[in-house]
Amino acid sequence: MGQGQSDEHVARNVSTEQLSHELALRFAKKCFTPLEITHYKNIFRSLADEQDGIQYWKEETLCRFLVIPDALGPGPLVYQMATYLGAFPFPSLAPSILTIEAMLKVVVIMTERYGTVLKRGRADQNKLLFRSLAVFDRRMSSVYEQPSQELLESVRDEKSDKVDTSDAVLEEARSQAAGQEPRSDLGFAIDKPANDEDEEEDDDELALAALDSLDAIEVFKFDQGATDTKIHHAQIPVDNFRRLLMLLLVIAPLDSQESLSKHAERLTPPRVESLRQVADSILWSFTPEQNAGIFYPSFNKIIPTSLPYMFDGLNALFEHFLFSKNIDLSKRKRSSAPAQMTSSMPQTLDPPLEPLLPREGDILNLDILSQISFFIKGNNLFRHLRPLYLGGDAGFSLGSIEQKVFNWRAPSILLVSGKRLPSTPNGTRERSFADTLPAKRFPNGVSGNSSRNKVIFGAYIDVPWKHTYKEAIGGPEMLLFQLNPLHEVFHASTLSKDYLTFTKAGLGFGCPPPRSKNVSGLSSHTALGPVSLMLDSSLEFGVFTHDTTGGGSFHPSVSRDTDWQDRFEIENLEIWGCGGDEEAARQRAAWAFEEREAEARRSVKMGKDFEADRALLEMAGLVGGHGNTGGSMG
Repeated sequence: MGQGQSDEHVARNVSTEQLSHELALRFAKKCFTPLEITHYKNIFRSLADEQDGIQYWKEETLCRFLVIPDALGPGPLVYQMATYLGAFPFPSLAPSILTIEAMLKVVVIMTERYGTVLKRGRADQNKLLFRSLAVFDRRMSSVYEQPSQELLESVRDEKSDKVDTSDAVLEEARSQAAGQEPRSDLGFAIDKPANDEDEEEDDDELALAALDSLDAIEVFKFDQGATDTKIHHAQIPVDNFRRLLMLLLVIAPLDSQESLSKHAERLTPPRVESLRQVADSILWSFTPEQNAGIFYPSFNKIIPTSLPYMFDGLNALFEHFLFSKNIDLSKRKRSSAPAQMTSSMPQTLDPPLEPLLPREGDILNLDILSQISFFIKGNNLFRHLRPLYLGGDAGFSLGSIEQKVFNWRAPSILLVSGKRLPSTPNGTRERSFADTLPAKRFPNGVSGNSSRNKVIFGAYIDVPWKHTYKEAIGGPEMLLFQLNPLHEVFHASTLSKDYLTFTKAGLGFGCPPPRSKNVSGLSSHTALGPVSLMLDSSLEFGVFTHDTTGGGSFHPSVSRDTDWQDRFEIENLEIWGCGGDEEAARQRAAWAFEEREAEARRSVKMGKDFEADRALLEMAGLVGGHGNTGGSMG
């Protein structure tokens, strides 16, 4: 018992800087191989600035090494994230100077290697990333605004008591040359939030796990009380998040040893505008039209449900710290010549890879593909998609879908785009379609930033396609989703299993199979599920329904608690197969088999006695007949 009190007393008197140093050492030992640490040290030291014996990285150094594209402008935000994560697990030390230990912690968190040390922390990374992006000021400061001199002085005074280093080094590490616009420290250099008594104290589980591994929980609680940075007071400015989303879309297909410069080269003005439109669709899922920023409750609900893999690109990006091209593994001794800064920058010497997408469709392009990779693992998408059915090429008919898709023996993705129909149908075709549906009870969905009433919906089908007669097909991995004008993913439910129906009546996702014949007293209208997508038999029109009462095959929205329904005229329809060469070879083999069978049926040879053969066919009623209608054999 006495020993326990002694240990607690020691923990209370250990400085946060000392514990931070101990955690960095543990990360280095447990989370990396000796070779990876050698590469990391070589990269850091070859590019670091030094002042008063302290080696550190500036914002410019970090952005140049990672090849952050200037066209998107996310450099200051990436640096802000790094300076926060470098202070882990002590928020009071943020923004930290990016020393070799601080940067090591950034790499550990970004690459998710902390699992070997922090057994309880993997599920809480999103909270830490939110903190690194957020500002704790009610004025919603942005990292792209020019800070006031008073604000800078307050930061310098506050941090001088917490970090044992010179003012010159601190100022150099946080800011760039005088007159440079982007400043990445403003997200932290702000006033403390008001101390609301009724706000529940928020403990960061990832940080608790870190300090639990060091037996230093008491120090963490003291630090939390001192900084009083409650997560529910924080917001991510919308403009900051838009810039980050555009970067994440670009790096989504990035490999760990692939330079970002290859992707940055394709950032033409039209591509940047396309990225912005996709980013805005994602932003609308956080309802920025109502708030100046993104709060943690919505962030915490939407990311796991609709964007679970959004930050995966950062993993590959920060893996670059673990591969130095200065080190020649074929030699035992390194050259005595010092490494130069340019030699440590990632070089575009990667071997050529097959394209990320074999061809672009009318709906699917690289930006939409990256958006989809935010909720379907990228290694199942990039370089693994095959165009099975493209309506613009094959024609809009259920027969074309059957011919092109049914032999694909792996998962697939359906995308449909269109234009919302007016509330009152115009023309015969629209009225005929409206007559097949129940009366519209819900308003249209949100319009977002789009003024053209354009919508994009889709589905991930986890089983091979086939005709459905009495029962639907599909499994619990199926997804419904909306990509434009708002990003939303609807996961499969187990309350009903009407996931996908393919009948002569059309395509239904979340809709009950159509009845074979009308039953007296029941409506003849097409049955729509609470959360469902239906495309009619002619593939001219579609309808997406969202009823918050639930109870169907797909769960309702986690961000929108309103009922809505979008009826639209189909403009484009595409189905893409998820799989590699093996799945494509199976499909080709199935097509070849069907073609041989059809040819065999067409080339049935007649016998030598043509008169006898004809008489036999006439008896069977297949030729001739002269108007006979047949009869009973009873």
